[in-house]
Amino acid sequence: MFNKNFKILIAALIIAYAIYEFTKGHIGNGIMYILLSLIFVFLYFKNEFILLAFLKLRKQNFDGAKNWLNKIKNPETALVKKQQGYFHYLHGIMSSQTDIGESEKRFKKAVSLGLSMDHDMAMAKLNLAGMALTKRKKQEATILLKEAEKLDKQGMLKDQIKMMKDNMKRAQGPTQHFGQGGSARAQRRSKR
Repeated sequence: MFNKNFKILIAALIIAYAIYEFTKGHIGNGIMYILLSLIFVFLYFKNEFILLAFLKLRKQNFDGAKNWLNKIKNPETALVKKQQGYFHYLHGIMSSQTDIGESEKRFKKAVSLGLSMDHDMAMAKLNLAGMALTKRKKQEATILLKEAEKLDKQGMLKDQIKMMKDNMKRAQGPTQHFGQGGSARAQRRSKR
């Protein structure tokens, strides 16, 4: 795993060599080196391991995605801020199947670092709203759900948001008690 600054250094060296090729009159070689340097500039902004992890996730291969993400040893030095957000976002998606606490921590970190795509941010906030609802934090869940709804401009999460709103309405409804409610201790106290 290369440091993010190392990629820019390689791109700068390749551009310098391209300029040298231009001065020698080798225009074709210079253009080829400029195009080669653009690959390293692209990889500075879009990390190769995160891209490969996204491809594995599209195929529902969680183990493969986790393997690619595990190749990033120190995300703070290897990734720019938005890439760090996606690093935690992907870990949040994968851990949501097994460890809700870890998933919530990862999604919160991803939201704080920022994600470049609005629908990814909406997905992270929707997941956080679901986790807040399971912890009976209805006010926090409502706020997160409204933010997710605003961010979902293409309507990709419309069904999930509607289902979450329905779950919130059911959770707010009164609980019905039939007969003598409460514990046995409360029933004895009411008879006295």
